[in-house]
Parts: sequence; structure tokens; C-alpha cells
Amino acid sequence: MAGRLSLTEMDLSCSICCGIFRDPVVLKCSHSFCSTCLQRYWTQGPPRRDCPLCRSHSLDEPVPSLTLKNLCEAYIQEGEGSEDPAGELYCDPGEMCPLHGERLKLYCVPDQEPICVVCHTSRKHKQHDCCPVGEAIADVKEKMKSVLGSKQEKRDAFDKMKKTYEEAVECIQVTFLPEVMHSSSSAGPPREPTLTRGRFLSPQVQARFVERRTREEFEKLHGFLDAEEEARMEALRAEEEQKSRAARQKIEEIDVKMTSLSDSIRVLEEEMALQGISVLHKCKTTLTRASSPMEDPVMAPGALLDVAEHLGSLSFHVWEKMHKTVKFTPVTLDPNTAAPWLILSEDLASVCDSDERQKMPDNPERFDPDTGVLGRESFTSGKHAWVVNVGDNTAWVVGVAKESVQRKEKVSSVLRNGYLSVYFYQKMYFAGTSPLTRLNLKRNPQRVRVQLDCDKGRVSFYDDDTHIYTFKHVLSERVFPYFWVGCQECPLTLEPLEVSLKAAEYF
Repeated sequence: MAGRLSLTEMDLSCSICCGIFRDPVVLKCSHSFCSTCLQRYWTQGPPRRDCPLCRSHSLDEPVPSLTLKNLCEAYIQEGEGSEDPAGELYCDPGEMCPLHGERLKLYCVPDQEPICVVCHTSRKHKQHDCCPVGEAIADVKEKMKSVLGSKQEKRDAFDKMKKTYEEAVECIQVTFLPEVMHSSSSAGPPREPTLTRGRFLSPQVQARFVERRTREEFEKLHGFLDAEEEARMEALRAEEEQKSRAARQKIEEIDVKMTSLSDSIRVLEEEMALQGISVLHKCKTTLTRASSPMEDPVMAPGALLDVAEHLGSLSFHVWEKMHKTVKFTPVTLDPNTAAPWLILSEDLASVCDSDERQKMPDNPERFDPDTGVLGRESFTSGKHAWVVNVGDNTAWVVGVAKESVQRKEKVSSVLRNGYLSVYFYQKMYFAGTSPLTRLNLKRNPQRVRVQLDCDKGRVSFYDDDTHIYTFKHVLSERVFPYFWVGCQECPLTLEPLEVSLKAAEYF
């Protein structure tokens, strides 16, 4: 009989006696029971007319279910002659109530556990909402299906994030190697970094790119220091030669004078050794010759090396000379924020648009799809300024962006979206207010100076010294220099600042 157990068999069982229906009747709520079982349920305890399953009140008399009766009789006849005792249905122990030994046909919603009909009338589950176990199983499976879908989506999200990190690792290890590279053996001084089309080539990596650029910059510094050292050594050798030559000439002059003096001394000593009147005959000539004036030996000034000139504040003077050859830009473009279509120069001071999307990790800092890039530096206080050479660029936006701006959506770079910037687009100039403010400029700016005063909440723009526009907006969060470019022919370039060194003065 166990082999014939199915949902149909459960449907043919009374919820009260757990046996095959005998004289089944159906209530208005559509639940069926044995006629005697239902009458017994209603007469036990206080009078009642509710459904044992759904507890709905029924005033009408139960209606006999002939169809269900025929199905039960056919089922019993089919099962006659089996080895199972007549009228007994095999149940898995897990389907039986451990307290009452009845089949678990109901599900208590508040307690979230299957119960039997006896449990349903007990104090523990009385007045609790219940439903047939079949419905509960369907509901649970639906919830499990929903949770499964959520978990699968979460797994897909983690898988996507894993791939993003793998791309980031590749980016850290795989550098953007320009197609045009200068050979280390090529003659002539190294050229300034230019904007070039590039591609990822393994195993050249981001770390190797930074290493190469760092070595190139230090080679320039080493080259300057080597040249400065050689120039100072040459000046030292020249002074050494000049002072040595002058000293040797003085020594030769002194040797001549000492020889003359030695001769005079020898003559005087010889004549002083004479006796008698002969001394008188020679003394006049000898004394006249010996009395010829001769300057006292004096060391000429400046005969020694000017050691203080060579060594005094040597490092400072080299540094002072070096700063004239070293570029300093107050803003450095951050390649980790650059949209995949943008091309940055190797010195991270220029950017232009392109028509080809480069392979870049989709890290949260990166603009995509908008063609924007931020400066590496961020500001929360103080005054700051930088100059952008826009040249003949035909589409650009320059200004500052709040840290909270959307980077994965294409939005207008206006004030309401977190930007304080000026535009040049369709041969017209605008301030990024909401709505845009048309700017009537007397000429096309070539160099736009951005002045930021975080404490006063001011962002001002100038065409050299001519004022263009000023935003007056409280800056309550960190801001970054912002650049948007839609031109492929002419880059936006950050200009280096003049740097001066000055020692402190005391009065």
C-alpha cells in the first residue's frame, strides 16, 4: 500500500479521523469530512458550527458529496486483497503528529509548524490561523524560490565584482603602453610627454608604467645634478689652475729677487773680509749697489681658492637653480577617474577625447559613460588656483565637482548635480547654473584660470585677468578639480606654475 501513497490518497482522507472518507459531506467553505466525524466534532464540548480546518462558521446543513463517496469506494475496492490491513494507510513517521499520532494535515501560520486536527483544537494552537499543509508547502516553496532568486542575483553580483577586481589587478599589473615610445638609445634630449593612442599590452603593467615614468623623471633630475656637479667641478678646476699659475709666477719672481739678494750678500761678505785700505776703495760701489731699493715680499690678495664660494649653501643654490628647470602643476589628472574614451598624457597634465573605448576596470571612481576626469588633489579648506589651457578645443567643461557626484550616469555637469563649472559648447559659453546661464564674452579664452576659496564658498573663473563668472555656493563636502572634454584634436592642458625660492628676512 505504501507504493500507492500519493496526493490523491491524502485528498481522500478525512482531516478529523485521518481515514478514507465514510459518507463524506461538504461544507459551504468547500472542506469535506466524514459525516459522523463532523457531527462528533460539533457535539464535543460547547455547541459549535465551525469548520474544523478554516474555522469559518456554517449555518447550513452539510451536503453529502456523492462524487467523493464514489471515489473513496473505488479506492477501497482497488486496495482490497493487499497485504496492508484493511482501512489502514501507510504514513511516513515524519507526517505523523508526535503528540497525538494523527496525520499532520494542517499548518499553523503563527507558530510556523505543521499540526494535526487535534493540535488545531488544543490550547496551544486555538484561534491560530491555519491552512492545509499542501497550501503551506506551495507557499514555502514560493518563498524559497524568491530567496533562491535573490541569492542567485547576489552571487552574480559578487561574480561581477570579482571580475572587476580581476580587471583592476590586471590594470595594476598591465600598463597603458603607448604605441609611440622613445628608444633609450635615440639621440638628443628626451621630448616632452605627448598625448598618444595606446593599448594594453601584457605583461607591461601599471606598476611598470609608473616605474618607467619615475625612472625617467629621476633620470632628468640625475642629469641636471650631474651636469651641475660637472659645471662646478669645472669652475673649481679653472680657479685652481688660475690660482696655481699665479702662485707659480710669484714664486719665479721671488726666486729672481732672492738670487739678486744672495749675490749682494756674497759680495758684501767678501769685501768685508778684506783688510786695509782696499775696503775703502770698493765700499762706495758695493754700498751703492747694495742700497738699491727692493719691495718687501707681500702675498697678493685672492691667492687662495674661494672655498666659501664653492661650498656656501651649496644644496640651496643647486635647488634654487633646479626649480627653474622643474615643472610644477598644482593639479594632476587622476587616471583612475578618467572615462574609458579619454586619453591622458604620460605626465598626467593633458587630456583629450577619442572615438575608441579603451579597456579599463569599472572601478567606482571612474566616469562612465560621461567623458569626465577629476584631479587627484581634493580640497576642503583654503584658497587654491590652477590654469587650464583650452586653446582651440571645441567642447570643454572646466571647474570643480563635489565628491558625491554621480559617476556611472550621464548627467549634466551643473550646480544641482554637484558641479560648479563653465562650459564651451556649440560655440557658446555658459555657466553651469540650473538652468544654464549664457555668458557673453568679448573674446575666446585660451587660458582659463580657476580660483577656489573653500572657506568663503567661491569658485571664480578668469580669462587671464578678465573675470568670467563666480559661483557663490557653500561647500559642505570635499571638491575635486573637474574636466570634461569632447574634442579629439586639441587637448585640455594644465599649465605649470612659476615657483620661487626666498630665504626669510629678519629686521
